Amino acid sequence: MEAGNQPGGAIPIGVATLSKMAFDGEDLNPIWETLVHRFVYEPDDAAALMDLSIIEQIFGNREIGISHQTRALEIRQLYPSRCAVTPPSLRLLAFAAPGDIGANTPLEFLLAGSDIALETLYVAPGVPLPVEIPEHDVAIVSVAQSAEHAAVLAMLSELGARWPRPLLNAPERVALLSRERLHALLAAAPGIAIPATSRITRAALAGPLADGGFPLIVRPIDSHAGVGLAKLDEPAAIASYLAERGEAEFTISSFVDYRSADGLFRKYRIVFVGGRPYACHMAIADQWAIWYLNAGMKDDAAKRAEEAHFMTAFDADFGRRHAAALAEIESRIGLDYFAIDCAETADGKLLVFEADIAMIVHDMDPAEIFPYKAPQMRKVFRAFRAMLRRASRDPASAA
Repeated sequence: MEAGNQPGGAIPIGVATLSKMAFDGEDLNPIWETLVHRFVYEPDDAAALMDLSIIEQIFGNREIGISHQTRALEIRQLYPSRCAVTPPSLRLLAFAAPGDIGANTPLEFLLAGSDIALETLYVAPGVPLPVEIPEHDVAIVSVAQSAEHAAVLAMLSELGARWPRPLLNAPERVALLSRERLHALLAAAPGIAIPATSRITRAALAGPLADGGFPLIVRPIDSHAGVGLAKLDEPAAIASYLAERGEAEFTISSFVDYRSADGLFRKYRIVFVGGRPYACHMAIADQWAIWYLNAGMKDDAAKRAEEAHFMTAFDADFGRRHAAALAEIESRIGLDYFAIDCAETADGKLLVFEADIAMIVHDMDPAEIFPYKAPQMRKVFRAFRAMLRRASRDPASAA
Protein backbone atom coordinates (compact mmCIF):
# COMPACT_ATOMS: atom_id res chain seq x y z
CA MET A 1 0.00 0.00 0.00
CA GLU A 2 1.36 3.36 -1.00
CA ALA A 3 0.26 6.76 0.21
CA GLY A 4 -2.23 7.97 -2.36
CA ASN A 5 -3.89 11.27 -3.10
CA GLN A 6 -5.72 12.44 0.01
CA PRO A 7 -8.61 12.95 0.56
CA GLY A 8 -11.50 13.17 -1.94
CA GLY A 9 -13.28 10.93 -4.39
CA ALA A 10 -16.67 9.28 -4.50
CA ILE A 11 -18.28 7.62 -1.49
CA PRO A 12 -18.42 3.81 -1.72
CA ILE A 13 -21.74 2.00 -1.54
CA GLY A 14 -20.22 0.19 1.43
CA VAL A 15 -20.17 -3.25 3.00
CA ALA A 16 -23.38 -2.84 5.01
CA THR A 17 -25.54 -1.91 2.01
CA LEU A 18 -24.02 -4.50 -0.32
CA SER A 19 -24.23 -7.23 2.34
CA LYS A 20 -27.88 -6.42 3.00
CA MET A 21 -28.67 -6.61 -0.71
CA ALA A 22 -26.96 -10.00 -0.99
CA PHE A 23 -28.64 -11.19 2.22
CA ASP A 24 -32.03 -10.29 0.73
CA GLY A 25 -31.26 -12.25 -2.42
CA GLU A 26 -30.78 -9.27 -4.75
CA ASP A 27 -28.65 -9.78 -7.83
CA LEU A 28 -25.39 -7.85 -7.41
CA ASN A 29 -24.22 -8.51 -10.96
CA PRO A 30 -25.72 -5.28 -12.42
CA ILE A 31 -23.92 -3.26 -9.74
CA TRP A 32 -20.72 -5.20 -10.42
CA GLU A 33 -21.01 -4.37 -14.14
CA THR A 34 -21.58 -0.66 -13.40
CA LEU A 35 -18.57 -0.55 -11.10
CA VAL A 36 -16.34 -2.28 -13.66
CA HIS A 37 -17.48 0.25 -16.28
CA ARG A 38 -16.67 3.11 -13.91
CA PHE A 39 -13.22 1.75 -13.24
CA VAL A 40 -12.45 1.13 -16.91
CA TYR A 41 -13.18 4.76 -17.76
CA GLU A 42 -11.87 6.21 -14.49
CA PRO A 43 -8.89 4.09 -13.34
CA ASP A 44 -8.48 6.27 -10.25
CA ASP A 45 -12.04 5.61 -9.03
CA ALA A 46 -11.00 4.16 -5.69
CA ALA A 47 -14.58 3.97 -4.39
CA ALA A 48 -15.58 1.72 -7.30
CA LEU A 49 -12.61 -0.53 -6.56
CA MET A 50 -13.51 -0.79 -2.88
CA ASP A 51 -17.08 -1.77 -3.75
CA LEU A 52 -15.82 -4.26 -6.33
CA SER A 53 -13.62 -5.72 -3.61
CA ILE A 54 -16.64 -6.28 -1.37
CA ILE A 55 -18.80 -7.75 -4.13
CA GLU A 56 -16.08 -10.17 -5.24
CA GLN A 57 -15.73 -11.37 -1.66
CA ILE A 58 -19.50 -11.81 -1.40
CA PHE A 59 -19.28 -13.86 -4.61
CA GLY A 60 -16.60 -15.99 -2.92
CA ASN A 61 -13.67 -14.58 -4.88
CA ARG A 62 -11.54 -13.48 -1.94
CA GLU A 63 -8.22 -13.09 -3.75
CA ILE A 64 -9.74 -11.02 -6.55
CA GLY A 65 -11.46 -8.87 -3.94
CA ILE A 66 -8.20 -8.29 -2.07
CA SER A 67 -6.46 -7.32 -5.30
CA HIS A 68 -9.14 -4.67 -5.97
CA GLN A 69 -8.69 -3.30 -2.47
CA THR A 70 -4.91 -3.20 -2.86
CA ARG A 71 -5.28 -1.10 -6.00
CA ALA A 72 -7.81 1.18 -4.30
CA LEU A 73 -5.47 1.80 -1.36
CA GLU A 74 -2.68 2.75 -3.74
CA ILE A 75 -4.96 5.59 -4.87
CA ARG A 76 -6.16 6.76 -1.49
CA GLN A 77 -6.30 5.67 2.16
CA LEU A 78 -9.36 7.60 3.36
CA TYR A 79 -12.92 6.43 2.66
CA PRO A 80 -16.07 8.17 3.91
CA SER A 81 -19.25 6.21 4.51
CA ARG A 82 -22.71 7.47 3.70
CA CYS A 83 -24.28 9.54 6.47
CA ALA A 84 -28.04 10.10 6.80
CA VAL A 85 -27.69 13.68 8.06
CA THR A 86 -25.82 16.78 6.90
CA PRO A 87 -24.13 18.14 8.85
CA PRO A 88 -23.52 15.14 11.13
CA SER A 89 -23.87 15.45 14.88
CA LEU A 90 -20.59 13.61 15.46
CA ARG A 91 -17.59 12.60 13.32
CA LEU A 92 -15.89 9.25 13.84
CA LEU A 93 -12.49 8.32 12.41
CA ALA A 94 -11.78 4.59 12.21
CA PHE A 95 -8.31 3.12 11.83
CA ALA A 96 -8.49 0.03 9.61
CA ALA A 97 -6.06 -2.49 8.15
CA PRO A 98 -5.97 -3.82 4.59
CA GLY A 99 -7.62 -7.21 4.34
CA ASP A 100 -10.85 -9.04 3.70
CA ILE A 101 -14.32 -8.19 5.01
CA GLY A 102 -13.52 -9.75 8.38
CA ALA A 103 -10.31 -7.80 8.96
CA ASN A 104 -11.93 -4.84 10.73
CA THR A 105 -14.90 -3.97 12.90
CA PRO A 106 -17.93 -3.65 10.56
CA LEU A 107 -18.79 -0.17 11.82
CA GLU A 108 -21.14 0.63 8.94
CA PHE A 109 -23.67 -1.85 10.36
CA LEU A 110 -23.56 -0.10 13.74
CA LEU A 111 -23.95 3.39 12.28
CA ALA A 112 -26.34 2.81 9.36
CA GLY A 113 -29.04 5.48 9.15
CA SER A 114 -27.54 7.52 11.98
CA ASP A 115 -26.43 11.13 12.20
CA ILE A 116 -22.82 10.06 12.85
CA ALA A 117 -20.33 10.45 10.00
CA LEU A 118 -17.76 7.69 9.59
CA GLU A 119 -14.46 8.08 7.80
CA THR A 120 -12.15 5.06 7.55
CA LEU A 121 -8.40 5.49 7.36
CA TYR A 122 -6.44 2.44 6.19
CA VAL A 123 -2.99 2.23 7.75
CA ALA A 124 0.02 -0.03 7.40
CA PRO A 125 3.60 0.00 8.74
CA GLY A 126 5.86 2.13 6.58
CA VAL A 127 2.97 3.96 4.92
CA PRO A 128 2.82 7.67 5.84
CA LEU A 129 -0.45 9.00 7.14
CA PRO A 130 -2.23 11.44 4.83
CA VAL A 131 -1.08 15.01 5.18
CA GLU A 132 -4.66 16.03 5.91
CA ILE A 133 -6.47 14.00 8.54
CA PRO A 134 -10.22 14.68 8.48
CA GLU A 135 -11.67 16.58 11.39
CA HIS A 136 -13.23 14.19 13.89
CA ASP A 137 -14.58 14.14 17.42
CA VAL A 138 -13.51 10.63 18.37
CA ALA A 139 -11.42 7.84 16.83
CA ILE A 140 -11.63 4.06 17.11
CA VAL A 141 -9.29 1.18 16.31
CA SER A 142 -11.22 -1.24 14.12
CA VAL A 143 -8.27 -3.51 13.26
CA ALA A 144 -9.06 -7.03 14.46
CA GLN A 145 -6.44 -9.18 16.14
CA SER A 146 -4.48 -11.55 13.90
CA ALA A 147 -0.86 -12.50 13.34
CA GLU A 148 -1.03 -10.54 10.10
CA HIS A 149 -2.14 -7.40 11.95
CA ALA A 150 0.40 -7.51 14.78
CA ALA A 151 2.60 -4.84 13.20
CA VAL A 152 -0.40 -2.62 12.42
CA LEU A 153 -1.63 -2.82 16.02
CA ALA A 154 1.87 -2.07 17.33
CA MET A 155 2.06 0.97 15.05
CA LEU A 156 -1.37 2.15 16.22
CA SER A 157 -0.32 1.72 19.84
CA GLU A 158 2.51 4.18 19.31
CA LEU A 159 0.28 6.51 17.31
CA GLY A 160 -2.53 6.34 19.86
CA ALA A 161 -0.31 7.56 22.67
CA ARG A 162 -0.11 10.97 20.98
CA TRP A 163 -3.42 11.09 19.10
CA PRO A 164 -5.14 14.45 19.69
CA ARG A 165 -8.66 13.03 19.99
CA PRO A 166 -10.17 10.32 22.22
CA LEU A 167 -9.22 6.88 20.90
CA LEU A 168 -11.45 3.87 21.61
CA ASN A 169 -10.42 0.20 21.59
CA ALA A 170 -6.79 0.54 22.64
CA PRO A 171 -4.73 -1.44 20.13
CA GLU A 172 -2.58 -3.06 22.81
CA ARG A 173 -5.77 -4.54 24.30
CA VAL A 174 -7.00 -5.72 20.89
CA ALA A 175 -3.71 -7.61 20.51
CA LEU A 176 -4.62 -9.73 23.56
CA LEU A 177 -7.60 -11.34 21.82
CA SER A 178 -5.69 -14.17 20.15
CA ARG A 179 -7.04 -17.54 21.22
CA GLU A 180 -3.84 -18.32 23.13
CA ARG A 181 -3.74 -15.01 24.99
CA LEU A 182 -7.47 -15.00 25.69
CA HIS A 183 -7.10 -18.17 27.73
CA ALA A 184 -4.42 -16.49 29.85
CA LEU A 185 -6.75 -13.54 30.41
CA LEU A 186 -9.85 -15.50 31.38
CA ALA A 187 -8.86 -18.94 32.65
CA ALA A 188 -8.71 -17.96 36.33
CA ALA A 189 -11.94 -15.94 36.29
CA PRO A 190 -14.79 -17.37 38.36
CA GLY A 191 -17.73 -18.78 36.45
CA ILE A 192 -15.79 -19.07 33.17
CA ALA A 193 -14.62 -22.14 31.27
CA ILE A 194 -12.14 -21.69 28.44
CA PRO A 195 -9.92 -24.49 27.13
CA ALA A 196 -6.23 -23.73 26.71
CA THR A 197 -5.24 -23.08 23.11
CA SER A 198 -1.74 -23.73 21.76
CA ARG A 199 -0.03 -22.93 18.50
CA ILE A 200 1.49 -25.88 16.75
CA THR A 201 3.41 -26.25 13.52
CA ARG A 202 2.33 -28.62 10.80
CA ALA A 203 5.31 -30.87 11.50
CA ALA A 204 4.57 -31.01 15.23
CA LEU A 205 0.91 -31.75 14.61
CA ALA A 206 1.90 -34.60 12.29
CA GLY A 207 4.14 -36.11 14.98
CA PRO A 208 3.18 -37.69 18.29
CA LEU A 209 1.46 -35.15 20.52
CA ALA A 210 2.97 -34.87 23.98
CA ASP A 211 -0.22 -34.83 26.02
CA GLY A 212 -2.74 -36.42 23.66
CA GLY A 213 -5.95 -35.05 25.11
CA PHE A 214 -8.29 -36.28 22.38
CA PRO A 215 -10.71 -35.25 21.12
CA LEU A 216 -8.96 -32.09 19.95
CA ILE A 217 -10.24 -29.02 18.15
CA VAL A 218 -7.85 -27.91 15.41
CA ARG A 219 -7.93 -24.98 13.03
CA PRO A 220 -5.47 -22.93 10.97
CA ILE A 221 -3.95 -19.86 12.65
CA ASP A 222 -6.27 -16.83 12.55
CA SER A 223 -9.07 -18.71 10.79
CA HIS A 224 -12.68 -17.77 11.46
CA ALA A 225 -16.19 -18.77 10.37
CA GLY A 226 -15.27 -22.44 10.53
CA VAL A 227 -12.56 -22.39 7.86
CA GLY A 228 -10.38 -25.44 8.50
CA LEU A 229 -12.11 -26.16 11.82
CA ALA A 230 -12.27 -29.85 12.78
CA LYS A 231 -12.66 -32.16 15.75
CA LEU A 232 -10.04 -34.92 15.80
CA ASP A 233 -11.27 -37.82 17.87
CA GLU A 234 -8.09 -39.90 17.72
CA PRO A 235 -4.47 -39.61 16.54
CA ALA A 236 -5.28 -41.42 13.31
CA ALA A 237 -7.47 -38.50 12.25
CA ILE A 238 -4.52 -36.08 12.07
CA ALA A 239 -3.09 -37.39 8.80
CA SER A 240 -6.45 -37.15 7.03
CA TYR A 241 -6.94 -33.60 8.30
CA LEU A 242 -3.50 -32.44 7.16
CA ALA A 243 -3.99 -34.04 3.76
CA GLU A 244 -6.85 -31.59 3.18
CA ARG A 245 -5.09 -28.50 4.58
CA GLY A 246 -2.08 -26.64 3.23
CA GLU A 247 -1.40 -24.28 6.15
CA ALA A 248 1.91 -24.30 8.00
CA GLU A 249 0.60 -23.50 11.49
CA PHE A 250 -2.49 -24.33 13.51
CA THR A 251 -4.03 -23.96 16.94
CA ILE A 252 -5.23 -26.90 19.01
CA SER A 253 -7.43 -27.05 22.10
CA SER A 254 -9.38 -29.66 24.03
CA PHE A 255 -12.94 -30.30 22.90
CA VAL A 256 -15.59 -29.37 25.46
CA ASP A 257 -18.91 -31.17 25.03
CA TYR A 258 -21.42 -28.40 25.67
CA ARG A 259 -24.60 -30.27 24.79
CA SER A 260 -27.66 -29.35 26.80
CA ALA A 261 -29.82 -31.95 28.54
CA ASP A 262 -31.94 -32.33 25.38
CA GLY A 263 -28.88 -33.27 23.34
CA LEU A 264 -28.74 -30.00 21.39
CA PHE A 265 -25.89 -27.51 21.28
CA ARG A 266 -26.55 -23.83 21.99
CA LYS A 267 -24.16 -21.07 21.01
CA TYR A 268 -24.58 -17.41 21.93
CA ARG A 269 -23.14 -14.15 20.62
CA ILE A 270 -22.86 -11.31 23.14
CA VAL A 271 -21.52 -7.85 22.35
CA PHE A 272 -20.01 -5.55 24.96
CA VAL A 273 -20.58 -1.83 24.42
CA GLY A 274 -19.12 0.69 26.83
CA GLY A 275 -18.80 -1.95 29.53
CA ARG A 276 -22.29 -3.48 29.21
CA PRO A 277 -23.18 -6.85 27.59
CA TYR A 278 -26.00 -7.15 25.04
CA ALA A 279 -27.50 -10.23 23.41
CA CYS A 280 -26.91 -10.45 19.66
CA HIS A 281 -28.09 -13.90 18.63
CA MET A 282 -28.43 -17.53 19.65
CA ALA A 283 -28.02 -20.61 17.45
CA ILE A 284 -29.30 -24.10 18.29
CA ALA A 285 -28.20 -27.23 16.43
CA ASP A 286 -27.63 -30.95 16.80
CA GLN A 287 -23.93 -30.55 15.96
CA TRP A 288 -21.12 -28.92 17.94
CA ALA A 289 -19.80 -26.79 15.06
CA ILE A 290 -22.53 -24.15 14.99
CA TRP A 291 -22.88 -21.00 12.94
CA TYR A 292 -26.09 -19.11 12.69
CA LEU A 293 -26.50 -19.93 9.01
CA ASN A 294 -26.14 -23.69 9.51
CA ALA A 295 -28.41 -23.93 12.56
CA GLY A 296 -31.70 -23.80 10.65
CA MET A 297 -33.11 -21.03 12.85
CA LYS A 298 -35.17 -19.57 10.01
CA ASP A 299 -37.04 -22.85 9.51
CA ASP A 300 -37.72 -23.78 13.13
CA ALA A 301 -40.28 -21.82 15.14
CA ALA A 302 -39.33 -23.52 18.41
CA LYS A 303 -35.69 -22.49 18.01
CA ARG A 304 -36.72 -18.94 17.21
CA ALA A 305 -38.93 -18.81 20.28
CA GLU A 306 -35.98 -19.81 22.42
CA GLU A 307 -33.76 -17.21 20.76
CA ALA A 308 -36.45 -14.59 21.29
CA HIS A 309 -36.45 -15.35 25.00
CA PHE A 310 -32.65 -15.18 25.13
CA MET A 311 -32.68 -11.75 23.51
CA THR A 312 -35.72 -10.13 25.11
CA ALA A 313 -35.12 -11.51 28.62
CA PHE A 314 -31.33 -11.30 28.53
CA ASP A 315 -30.93 -8.91 31.46
CA ALA A 316 -33.27 -10.90 33.69
CA ASP A 317 -32.22 -14.42 32.66
CA PHE A 318 -28.98 -15.31 30.83
CA GLY A 319 -27.30 -12.01 31.64
CA ARG A 320 -28.22 -12.26 35.31
CA ARG A 321 -27.23 -15.94 35.52
CA HIS A 322 -23.77 -15.16 34.18
CA ALA A 323 -23.48 -11.60 35.50
CA ALA A 324 -20.26 -12.23 37.43
CA ALA A 325 -18.60 -14.02 34.52
CA LEU A 326 -19.62 -11.32 32.03
CA ALA A 327 -18.31 -8.62 34.36
CA GLU A 328 -14.97 -10.46 34.60
CA ILE A 329 -14.76 -10.74 30.83
CA GLU A 330 -15.43 -7.03 30.36
CA SER A 331 -12.90 -6.05 33.04
CA ARG A 332 -10.12 -8.39 31.92
CA ILE A 333 -10.44 -7.68 28.19
CA GLY A 334 -10.73 -3.95 28.81
CA LEU A 335 -12.02 -2.82 25.42
CA ASP A 336 -14.74 -0.29 24.66
CA TYR A 337 -16.36 -2.53 22.05
CA PHE A 338 -15.99 -6.27 21.43
CA ALA A 339 -18.03 -9.44 21.14
CA ILE A 340 -17.77 -13.03 22.33
CA ASP A 341 -19.12 -16.33 21.12
CA CYS A 342 -19.96 -18.57 24.05
CA ALA A 343 -22.04 -21.44 25.43
CA GLU A 344 -22.98 -22.95 28.78
CA THR A 345 -21.30 -26.02 30.27
CA ALA A 346 -23.19 -28.79 32.03
CA ASP A 347 -22.08 -27.41 35.40
CA GLY A 348 -23.37 -23.92 34.61
CA LYS A 349 -20.22 -22.07 33.62
CA LEU A 350 -19.93 -19.67 30.71
CA LEU A 351 -17.87 -21.45 28.04
CA VAL A 352 -15.97 -18.85 26.00
CA PHE A 353 -14.98 -19.81 22.45
CA GLU A 354 -13.49 -16.55 21.23
CA ALA A 355 -13.53 -12.77 21.57
CA ASP A 356 -13.12 -10.35 18.70
CA ILE A 357 -13.85 -6.76 17.69
CA ALA A 358 -14.79 -7.75 14.14
CA MET A 359 -17.71 -10.12 14.72
CA ILE A 360 -20.61 -9.00 12.60
CA VAL A 361 -23.49 -7.37 14.49
CA HIS A 362 -26.42 -6.57 12.21
CA ASP A 363 -30.17 -6.22 11.79
CA MET A 364 -30.50 -7.79 8.34
CA ASP A 365 -32.83 -10.66 9.32
CA PRO A 366 -36.40 -10.38 7.97
CA ALA A 367 -38.72 -8.85 10.56
CA GLU A 368 -41.64 -11.07 9.57
CA ILE A 369 -39.66 -14.15 10.66
CA PHE A 370 -37.53 -12.63 13.44
CA PRO A 371 -39.72 -9.83 14.90
CA TYR A 372 -37.75 -9.81 18.16
CA LYS A 373 -34.39 -9.03 16.57
CA ALA A 374 -34.73 -5.49 15.25
CA PRO A 375 -35.72 -3.96 18.62
CA GLN A 376 -32.76 -5.64 20.33
CA MET A 377 -30.29 -4.61 17.64
CA ARG A 378 -31.55 -1.03 17.75
CA LYS A 379 -30.74 -1.12 21.46
CA VAL A 380 -27.18 -2.22 20.63
CA PHE A 381 -26.80 0.47 17.97
CA ARG A 382 -28.08 3.17 20.34
CA ALA A 383 -25.62 2.02 22.99
CA PHE A 384 -22.74 2.17 20.53
CA ARG A 385 -23.62 5.66 19.38
CA ALA A 386 -24.10 6.83 22.97
CA MET A 387 -20.66 5.47 23.82
CA LEU A 388 -19.15 7.52 21.00
CA ARG A 389 -20.87 10.66 22.23
CA ARG A 390 -19.67 10.13 25.80
CA ALA A 391 -16.13 9.55 24.60
CA SER A 392 -16.16 12.66 22.44
CA ARG A 393 -17.05 14.77 25.48
CA ASP A 394 -14.86 12.96 28.03
CA PRO A 395 -12.49 10.12 27.02
CA ALA A 396 -12.59 8.68 30.53
CA SER A 397 -16.38 8.31 30.44
CA ALA A 398 -16.69 6.01 27.40
CA ALA A 399 -17.50 3.06 29.63
